[in-house]
This record gives sequence, structure tokens and C-alpha cells, in this order.
Amino acid sequence: MSSTDAPVPERIVVVGFGPVAARLVEHLEPLVAAGTVALTVIGQEQDAAYNRVLVADVAVGRTSEAAIRLADAAALIALGIDVRLGAHVARVDRPFRRVLLDDGQAIGYDRLVLATGSRPLLPRLDGLDGARSLPPGVSFLRDLRDARAVSAALAAQERIVVLGGGILGIEAALAAAEEGGRVTLVHNGRAPMERFLGEGARVLAAALTKAGITVVGGASTGITVTDGHFSGLMLEGGTLVDGGALVLACGVRPRTELADGCDLNTAAGILVDHELRALDTRDIWAIGDCAEVRCWDGSCLACAGVTTPQGLIGPGWQQADQLGMAFAAELSGTPAAVVGPPDRRSAVLVLKARGVDAVTAGETDVDPWTVEPGLAVAVWTDPGHGRYAKMVTRDGVLTGLVCVGMPRTGAELVLLFERRSELPADRSSLLRLDSIEGAVAALPPGPDATLCRCAGVTHGAVQESVQRGCASVKEVSAGTRAGTGCGSCHDDIRAVIEQHFSVAVAS
Repeated sequence: MSSTDAPVPERIVVVGFGPVAARLVEHLEPLVAAGTVALTVIGQEQDAAYNRVLVADVAVGRTSEAAIRLADAAALIALGIDVRLGAHVARVDRPFRRVLLDDGQAIGYDRLVLATGSRPLLPRLDGLDGARSLPPGVSFLRDLRDARAVSAALAAQERIVVLGGGILGIEAALAAAEEGGRVTLVHNGRAPMERFLGEGARVLAAALTKAGITVVGGASTGITVTDGHFSGLMLEGGTLVDGGALVLACGVRPRTELADGCDLNTAAGILVDHELRALDTRDIWAIGDCAEVRCWDGSCLACAGVTTPQGLIGPGWQQADQLGMAFAAELSGTPAAVVGPPDRRSAVLVLKARGVDAVTAGETDVDPWTVEPGLAVAVWTDPGHGRYAKMVTRDGVLTGLVCVGMPRTGAELVLLFERRSELPADRSSLLRLDSIEGAVAALPPGPDATLCRCAGVTHGAVQESVQRGCASVKEVSAGTRAGTGCGSCHDDIRAVIEQHFSVAVAS
């Protein structure tokens, strides 16, 4: 066969190079090696993909930048992938199937995947509103550049003010406080994470205070700047929260600008069907934080209710796997794997740190006194010991949970929630898991129980990895992907390792 008869590779362009895009690229690498695909990856940052969830750990020196990297640009380029870092896409030219960069270059595509993620929200504060750039001393905690700024503030022993009472803000505050930093957490409402934890948020606030964090509630109005550098956060009523650095953790918003600019359907995110294809298109897909699954079928139960992007790394990785396997099957001519869309009900929010833990999932805002057939709500509170639990069941099946300060009970409830299991008739039996007697009596999770929710890795898979010789969290992560997401399962991985090797030594 002459060179002119060689099949023309499919041109795939991926815009965005975060954790979700990196996972998709892994699926496409064999197709590039086989000459089936010509792949271009465009990243706005100068750094290749890394785990954003662990940026706070980098900021406080708990881990290194190298340890959270998920892709090696040089290695990908050596494979024949066109990797463009520090590149900005100006717009998508859909009629001519081109991606136009702001330097004038045009990159043609047969398939375009938007993995543009989300951007941090800039609060409306006097001194920030309308500013083209953040003043010195003010940063988000979204990328490695932000991590370096927070690291410098810690090194200078400045008081760090964290604005935002969600998981991002709390984890940033805890990380800094755990490493000896002086930290003030400012939040709206009565307590941090009140929208997710309800009354359990007040128990969490007490735990944060015990961890050395100054917790302040109130609406922020502006910042003060002294000698060109952030010096304080103003609250409604005139209260000034002094500090040398301000970390903004006020939530994120899906990046839909490119989609809006080329007339794709958008709402909170880029609207895609259950195959992750942008609605009313044949050649554009979206995955991760920027994608919102909502098909045109008004009777579709999966698209009923709220379908906004979750902002969680686990569902984004599931979407990358789904799309990557679909592309691989189609382009290589192999049978397609049956992979459904991520189950939105399985989303679990976890806050886990030294001495502070909370977990919530499903419907949690049901009033305990609501009278409804089949509905039952059990609430248990022990503020003095920093414990709170709420269980919502429908016809006995757990449909919502909140657990603060009770890690074993929380883990068991999550397991029951993910399995759609019925709770025992005596709900209080679950509370005993965090007592000394309960800890001794608790059975270890089965092999099919999920250990890492971000990557969807079971206890059995981690145990097999350890039995093959993996003796550290890093080695297990490399072999199974467990622990490569939010990091909250690292202690569980260590427990599996320690149990295996303690048995081996004893024998």
C-alpha cells in the first residue's frame, strides 16, 4: 500500500488539560500510537494536568507539586500527541471545524472535546469588584500559582483569612492550621456548610474552633489595603478581620464561554446528552465541570430535577472513561463497553482532616417532623463530644445522610446509601460504631465495598494490589488509581496495607 493510500487519522482536539482531560487522554493514547488518531491537547496553564483537589496540600507543604501531577507533557509529545501549554482558545469555528487560538493559529478537528472545567467565583467586595487582577496578598486556591502564594504567606507567618464556608474553604483553613498557620475562616450564615449539614454545621464549627481556627460569621463587604498589600476583610456592621493574606473560596462556575461563543446550548453548564455529546451537534462533546447532562427528552428520569455540574472529580473521571471507551471502540472497530452515565445519586461530599470529619449525601434538608407516607427521619446530636448524625429513609431505604465527628458511623452510612440498603430497625445501633465497643465489634468492609469514591476503586482491588507487593499509598495509587482524587481515602489505604503486613509478620 502506498503512503497515499494510508488511512487518514481522526483529528481529535481536547480543549482543557485538567484531571478530567488527562484521564480522557489516557484512553486515546493507544489510538495515537496506532496512527488512528491525531490528538491535540490545549491547556491554558503552563503546567500539564495535576490534581486540583490537592492544591491546598501543596500550599501548606504537605505534598509536592510533582506528587500531584497527572500527566507528563514531554512523554505525551514523545508519543506523538500535540500538547500546547499556555495556549488560549479565542473561539470555536463550528462551520469550518476549527479551534482558533488568540495568537492567530487555527487547529482543525473532526471531533472536539470541551473539558474547560470551572473558574473560581470572585465575590463582589469593595476593592475587588471590577478589578482586572487581584491585589497583592489576595488569591484563590485553584491552581499551583495560588498554592505558591499561600505557601509564601505561611512562610512569612502572616495571618491567613479564608473567605468561604464550603468544603474548599474549610479544607484550605484546616490545611493551613494543621501546619501551624494562624487562620480565620469567614462564612455566611450561622455556621460553615450549613446548606449541606443543617444543624450538624454548628457541631462542625465547634470542631474547627477546637482545631485552632477562628470562625467568624457575617457578610463581607470589602477589603482594606495597606502599602499596596491586603491587610483586612471588612464585614457588614464595620467589623474588620485583620490578616496578611486573603484566600477566596467562594465557589466555582462552569466555564461555558467557548460554548456560548459558538452557539452551543448552555444552562449552568454546556448541555450534553447521555453520550456526553453537545446537544444538536455531531462532532462536539463536553466532560467534567463544564458539562451538564440534560437530554431533550422531557420524560427522562435521569434528567429530572437539578442537573447542574457537581464540581466533583469522581463524576468527571467517570465521564472521561465513558467517552474514552466509546471513542476507542468506535475508532478501533471493537465492541463498545456498556458504560452508563454517572449516577448522580451516588455523589458523596466528604470533609476529612485530622480530628475533623463530616460526610453528607442525598436528600438532607428534610424536616424531622415532616409527615409523609414511607418517610422517616432520625437525628442524633451530642454537641459536647462534637457528634451529629441524621438519617433520612423512604420505605426503610437510606436516601440521605449527614454525619459529623463520627467517622465509622459515617462510613457505614455511606456504604448503605451507595447500596440502596435498608437501615436496621434500631437506628441507634449504627451510632454505636464510634464507641470503643463498636469499633472492636465492627466488621471490616467487604471486597465489593467502595474504598475510593473518586476513582471508583473497591476494597478488594486495593487488597489485591497490596497482596501483589504494593507497600505504600503511592504504589497502590499507581496501580489502582485509588487515592488520586480528593485524598480522603489515604488513611483507609494505609489501614489495608498495615493489616496485610501485620498478618504477614505474625505468620
